[in-house]
Amino acid sequence: MKRLNFDDVSLAFEDRGHGMPLLCIHGYPLNRLIWQDQWENLDDIARLIVPDLRGHGDSSGAPGGEAAVAPYGMELFADDCLRLLDHLNVPRALVCGLSMGGYVAFALLRRAPQRVAGLILTATRARPDSPEAKENRLKAVELLRREGVPAIVDSMLPRLLSPATFAAKHGLVQRVKQIMLSSSPASLEADLLGMRDRQDSTALLPGVTAPALILMGKDDVFIPLAEAEEMLRLLPNARLELIPNAAHLPNMEQPELFNQHVRDFIRAL
Repeated sequence: MKRLNFDDVSLAFEDRGHGMPLLCIHGYPLNRLIWQDQWENLDDIARLIVPDLRGHGDSSGAPGGEAAVAPYGMELFADDCLRLLDHLNVPRALVCGLSMGGYVAFALLRRAPQRVAGLILTATRARPDSPEAKENRLKAVELLRREGVPAIVDSMLPRLLSPATFAAKHGLVQRVKQIMLSSSPASLEADLLGMRDRQDSTALLPGVTAPALILMGKDDVFIPLAEAEEMLRLLPNARLELIPNAAHLPNMEQPELFNQHVRDFIRAL
């Protein structure tokens, strides 16, 4: 693990391997450890740059006190990632975002499209929250304030992973649970508010000239397949791959297949 310190933030990150720079951005309520199977097995073809977003994992920069939490805007996370690329003297990178990390990837694309050599959009969507989803974010904030991080874990974990994962990969289930339980309550609240208020990225997609790979678990209950298919239609140079026996964390649930798709994508660039 390495660190980049700036302002009141200490950003923890991995910098592994050689080849095409590949920035991997985790989702909510997670941290960089979800990408371990990637940095251990793709390091022969890519330079994996894997941060803990501010306030997550080993990164500091939590959003103030518990009583008045400011949202983590997706643009704020994107600016942190760009600062990290600058620090590492990486002018352009492939950007792989999972779930909330995909929202950060879209924000990064708005901020600096010339820095994005390609997109790997995993278990994510371009559309903003619907009114119902916005209301559910606020309900999650209320649950978090009332019962803490374990209540968020209990409500999310059964839907985060596929039935096949729960049946056959008990160690992975516990690993994901521990990653989630390590989260800061204030940071998770800031995530929820930031995701609730994020921009609609659908209008951005037709102008994306970089190649894109869309990866979805077949059992994902958070992202409807129709939304992945919409991104496929809107992006000029994209392909969609569905990963069986995986839900919202296909990179962890089926790492060999996920990594092969990424490897094929990089080789085709």
